[in-house]
Amino acid sequence: MHKVLTFIMAGGKGERLQPLTRDRTKPAVPFGGIYRIIDFSLSNCLNSGLRRIYVLTQYKSASLEKHIRLGWNILSTELGEYIEVLQAQQRIGDVWYRGTADAIYQNIYVVKMEEPQEVLILAGDHIYKMDYRRMLDFHRRINADVTLAVVELEKKEDVSHFGMAGMDNKNRVISFQEKPSMKVNQQAEAFHASMGIYVFKKEVLMQALEGESENGSSRYDFGKDILPKMLNSGSSIYAYKFTDKAGKKAKYWRDIGTIDAYYAANMDLVAESPAFNFYDQDWPIRTYQGQYPPAKTILSEAARKAGAGSIVNSLISGGCLISGKRLEHSVLSYNVRIESGSEVIDSILMEGVTVGRNTRINKAIIDKDVNIPSGMVIGYDPEEDKKHFFVTDSGIVVVAKKTEIK
Repeated sequence: MHKVLTFIMAGGKGERLQPLTRDRTKPAVPFGGIYRIIDFSLSNCLNSGLRRIYVLTQYKSASLEKHIRLGWNILSTELGEYIEVLQAQQRIGDVWYRGTADAIYQNIYVVKMEEPQEVLILAGDHIYKMDYRRMLDFHRRINADVTLAVVELEKKEDVSHFGMAGMDNKNRVISFQEKPSMKVNQQAEAFHASMGIYVFKKEVLMQALEGESENGSSRYDFGKDILPKMLNSGSSIYAYKFTDKAGKKAKYWRDIGTIDAYYAANMDLVAESPAFNFYDQDWPIRTYQGQYPPAKTILSEAARKAGAGSIVNSLISGGCLISGKRLEHSVLSYNVRIESGSEVIDSILMEGVTVGRNTRINKAIIDKDVNIPSGMVIGYDPEEDKKHFFVTDSGIVVVAKKTEIK
């Protein structure tokens, strides 16, 4: 795969994920106990045989850059392999990245230097498994100028959050509209949303970006600007329907751009039969893991006799110490402490969280290094929760990183 150069877009502010993105960029947000969101795109690359990868960062990137430095420094530079972070540098003018296409344009020197056959562009903030080799083979077989990956949406979904592609019976894209305000046409057989994954012929990408820059028209975003203009000019644009690593119609792809979507994706993992399988040895998801002791449950004889110590359908990471009364349908990151008499239900507890004695937590996201005092109740009284924490319209309580609770 040395003919392919990969860019992962990891510079988004993630404003709809506040307060989880208050101190970190969206791809650096923890997910599933031990992972960061960007680990899924990076793991897909490695499992697909892609070894030349640039991660484009911009906002609040220190946490992400540290994670990649510690956990992803695994390739051989002597063999021309790398995962490198490219920070926004204002190389072209005095502006920061103004969109996905502009981010590539401001790093166009890398494309010229590496001389790839194709350029693969990925979003760094989605949860899915995908063998990119199948998409690249499809792109080459039909000799497309551009291929975009699409996922089929259910009719009930709101299309205004996606770029929507219209295709003919040969999967050639005949229309594209970025985040349309219109409601879904219930008469359509299927709705196909862009996954933010693009394969460009190198020459086509260079012409699209540099040509747009010269004539002064907007070239900031692939979905909003570049693809519609290429369609109008008659470029050969095709849609690749998302398949899993086995080549079958894929069932799991999550754009976790909101707190509700992020929470739901984590809760997917603790279902009895989760749609996303972490335990697939043929398609491992890599991450950085520190040196943590095994997770441990501690329960006194008196507590056992009283019926305490229930742990049901939960993910528990290394270093956790659990002596609480009940843990159910929850995700625990590293070094979480749950003290005796406490209940944690339908919740996400990130690294370093301590839950004091006789505490009740329900439908909450507790960010890193928060100490929950003994006797605290979170997630049962929305009006009381709103006085102290961020609460979504659906009732999910979010306690920001290092919040001091008195």
